[in-house]
This record gives sequence, C-alpha cells and structure tokens, in this order.
Amino acid sequence: MEDPLTQQIALFVRYLETERRSSPRTVETYRRTLEQLRAWAAGEGLPLDATRLSTAALRGFLASLFDTNASSTLSKKIATLRSFYRFLVRRKVTRQNPAAVLRTPKSKRTLPRFLTVDDAVRVVEAPAEDAARDPRLVARDRAMLELLYGSGLRVSELAGLTLARVERGRRTLRVLGKGGKERVVPFGEPAADALEGYLSIRDQLRDPKSGEQHPEALFLGIRGTRLTARQVQNVVHRYGALGTGRGDLHPHALRHTCATHLLDAGADLRSIQELLGHASLSTTQRYTHVTVDRLMEVYDRAFPLAHDEE
Repeated sequence: MEDPLTQQIALFVRYLETERRSSPRTVETYRRTLEQLRAWAAGEGLPLDATRLSTAALRGFLASLFDTNASSTLSKKIATLRSFYRFLVRRKVTRQNPAAVLRTPKSKRTLPRFLTVDDAVRVVEAPAEDAARDPRLVARDRAMLELLYGSGLRVSELAGLTLARVERGRRTLRVLGKGGKERVVPFGEPAADALEGYLSIRDQLRDPKSGEQHPEALFLGIRGTRLTARQVQNVVHRYGALGTGRGDLHPHALRHTCATHLLDAGADLRSIQELLGHASLSTTQRYTHVTVDRLMEVYDRAFPLAHDEE
C-alpha cells in the first residue's frame, strides 16, 4: 500500500496536469522536487505524510540540497513546496502549511553574456565556412542563427515555429513565448534572405525510407522531423566553436547579444521588452547594466589616469 506522501504527491501532480494545465516540463520539475522530499524523509526516518512534516523538517530537506544546488534552484524548490502545501490546505488535506514561512535565499543576479558585433557576425556567417556540413543543413543553420540573433528568439520559440507563423512579405514571425503568450517579432533583410534560402530546400528534408516530413514545423532535421531545442543548441555550439572558438556558446547568449546591440544602437527599453517578450521591464533593464559596464571599460582604456586623479 502506498504511503500518504506518495498519494499526496500524485494528487498534486494530477491537479497540475488537469486543472492548472501546467506544461509537462513544469509538472516534471514539481514532481521531481517532491519525490526528492519523500526520499529524504524516508532516509531520515520521518513520517511519509505531508501533514506530519514540520517547518524544521522542510528546512532540513533544503539544507541537504544546499551544497549541490544554486540559490536559484533552491528558490524553485521552495516555490514547489509552497504550492504543494497551499494545494493540500485548499483540499482540506491539512490545516497547517509548514512551507509558508520558508524564506527564499538571496540569489546573485548575473549579467547576461553577450558577443561583440564582430563575433556575432562570425557566428551567424560560420555555416558558410563549414565544408563538412550537408549543404541543406548549412542553409537551415544560417536561417536559425539569423533569427536567434536578429530577432532575439528563445531556443524553444525557434524550435516551435511553424510555416504558418512566418509572414514572409511583412518579415514578421508570430511567436509563442512563455505561458503560451503570442507576440509578433520582426526580422531583418539578412534573416529574410537566409529564410528564403532555407525554404527553397526545406522540401528535401525527408525520411529517406518513407519520404515523410513534418507538415507544419518550420525547422526540420535531416530526416524531416521537427527540430528539437537540444538540436538547436547543438547547432549553436557547433558554430560558436567554428566562428569564435566558443564551443560552449548557448542560444540564449545570442538573445542577450541581440538585446544589448539594440540598446547600444539607441532602441528604448519598452521596445526591447516587447521584442523579447519579457513580462517585466526589470528583466529588460538588466541590459542597461551590461552597456554601462562596457562603457566604463572603454572609458578606463581611453583615460587610464582618470582614477589616479581622484
């Protein structure tokens, strides 16, 4: 017979899936954290019942994760515990919410990594130098890199694009961002040219045996299946290494680079917020810190004696 905590977790997961309609990734994250809690409680000889776990027990669980998890990860785990117990209180499984007083650890906000304009161009143009690559994939990869950098797309947004969401005449994309929110994103002439080049060969990307191809996805793999976010990451790693020697380059760095270069060129924060699909302007404001830091570096190089005169 299942212990109460296992049943409570299953009930919460079912609620997330059916009532909250949370994404599979969110559900899996919540479930994994709660199963970690159960495993820890079992190892400590504590009751396998959420109604019998105290705040001290939850703090002990979090303390066990402290050395192996970043503060941002711990914050997400605390949020999971809070949601779990709020759910149990609403369902009258328990009256007490021991997670309510848990404090979120302060996290150090890191500034976004970005490329210089020259390095960004080298990465985007790197497919043309990739002699070992299938020419069809070269055309596809160039189009993807142009959109990641030129339109500041998230990797999931790029992988989720469909043919119907591309307005070639208006040079815009209808992008599904976080929370299923749709926004319209423009793309420039270089991206338009790269897209035309890719779309002219897209029909050739098919399963070699069946001849089948995903009918809707914009970006396809060599066998005609929708390209996954991980495959997009691998493409960026490949051309980060080929273009700038950075094999660890992540698609998000191209998104950060897009925002930083737009801000440097005089774009206002609200416009960049709309382009990137940030829910909060404070997220976009991080880029002002990046550009100020760059300005100070330039100033220090130009006026090395300025600090000595203070």
